[in-house]
Formats: sequence, structure tokens, C-alpha cells
Amino acid sequence: MTAVGNGSQTAGRPTRLPRSARRRQLLAAAQEVFVAQGYHAAAMDDIAERAGVSKPVLYQHFPGKLELYLALLDTHCDAIVAKVHEAMRETSDNKERVGGAVRAYFDFMDHESEAFRLVFESDLRNDPAVRQRVERVEQGCIAAITDTIISDTGVSRAHAELLASGLVGAAESAAQFWLGGGRQVPKAEAEALLAALSWRGIASFPLQGEPATGAGQTESP
Repeated sequence: MTAVGNGSQTAGRPTRLPRSARRRQLLAAAQEVFVAQGYHAAAMDDIAERAGVSKPVLYQHFPGKLELYLALLDTHCDAIVAKVHEAMRETSDNKERVGGAVRAYFDFMDHESEAFRLVFESDLRNDPAVRQRVERVEQGCIAAITDTIISDTGVSRAHAELLASGLVGAAESAAQFWLGGGRQVPKAEAEALLAALSWRGIASFPLQGEPATGAGQTESP
């Protein structure tokens, strides 16, 4: 098995890496092992070997397999929430914001690292600490979209949260279905289809100060 990263060994002796660099190296190795084998089948021996370090070095950074797994989850959960926040901030065009939120989920599902398996397909989903982190992804993304909906439409928080949860749920489910189905629709086209569907619903809520759209009518996508 090939070691992850550079500088694991020099002239047959372990290389001393800065603690932050060593941590990144170990997380990268752990991700490959967890994605390939699942949490329960993965062993700390496998992760140490993949990283090209001894088990004592691995345990210096992570006291156990669960702590290592949770550290990986934190990294990826924070990343997807940040992407949705970025989609809300980078433009004032709400149609583009919807597209950006959808794209964040498709990008995450389609990433070559297969990190989505750690978050959405974990064989440890029933563990309270893991479940809490997965729920934090959903709540973080909903919160980002909720604040934007409130700011632009003036609807109540309860209404905005419900709308945001619908968008987040649709984006996550559709991206997983698309990936599981073998990417039969080109990624950009799949994103555009879901964004158009979502926008048709959200666009029916007028911006503050604008007249409401008539019953049964929606703005054009």
C-alpha cells in the first residue's frame, strides 16, 4: 500500500512534519480508507500504513478511530455549509443564489474524493456524534438560505425556514439520485433542471415592496 503525501520517510527514517501538516496527511489517509472500507471495517493499522507512519504517531494526533472519523466529518460538513453561505453572499440575484445552492450539493456529491460517503452514506449514522454532525449540515444550509429569504421577501422566519428546508432537501436528494443513477444527465444540465424547478416555486414570493403574484401564477424562470 502506497503512503499518502510527501515526506513520510527520508533515507529510511521518518520525516518530522509540522503538526498541522502531519494532521492533514493523516486525515487524507483516513479518508481513503474510510471511503473504501467503511467505518466498521477500517482499522487504525490500515490508516497508519496508508499514511506511511507508525501507529504511535497516528495515536499522538487522534486517540481513537471515532475521533479521527469525527475530525473528517467536521472538515467536510463545514465545507458544504460554507459553499451554501458563499452562494448566498456572492450575488444579489436570487435566481443565481438558488443555482449556487444546488450547485454546492452537486459539486460535493461529484467530488473525486467521494467525501459525500462520509457524510451522507456513513455506516455510523446512528452514532449520536455522527448524527449530530450530519444534522448540522442540514441546519447550517437551511439557516443560510432562510436569512436570505427573510431579507428579500419579509416572510416570517417559520415560513422562510420551511421554504429553505424544501430547497436543501431537494438539492441533497436530487444530487444523490443523480450520482447513484450513474450521472445519466450531464452535471451542468442536472443542476440547471433542479435550479429551474426550485426557482419556479421561490420566485412566486415577491421581494419586499413588490406586489404579490396573483394566485396560481409564478414568475418565469
